[in-house]
Amino acid sequence: MDCLFCKIIAGEIPSSKVYENEYVYAFRDIAPQAPVHVLIVPKMHLSSADEINGENSVYVAKIFEAVPEIAKAEGLAEGYRVITNCGKHACQSVSHLHFHVLGGKQLEGQMG
Repeated sequence: MDCLFCKIIAGEIPSSKVYENEYVYAFRDIAPQAPVHVLIVPKMHLSSADEINGENSVYVAKIFEAVPEIAKAEGLAEGYRVITNCGKHACQSVSHLHFHVLGGKQLEGQMG
């Protein structure tokens, strides 16, 4: 498979790892959109959120269990944003499910 994130997980492409366990790999984004911009990916290749199902949803659960640990380690006590894009119209640039954790400053947007 010619997947950028699979190659990062396998150590074939260097990354700035911030977290890893049996299910999840997290690393710093090379084009950060905030002072803290971490990508969290499942170690199982899933192309997007469209592929999540009952058999593989444990990977997404493990990602969301890792999110607060990563946020705390990155000093995001004031808050952070978790985002995923699904498909071309949502600007998903790598076809491997991933979540962006953004923080470290007041982010733009309206309170919701």
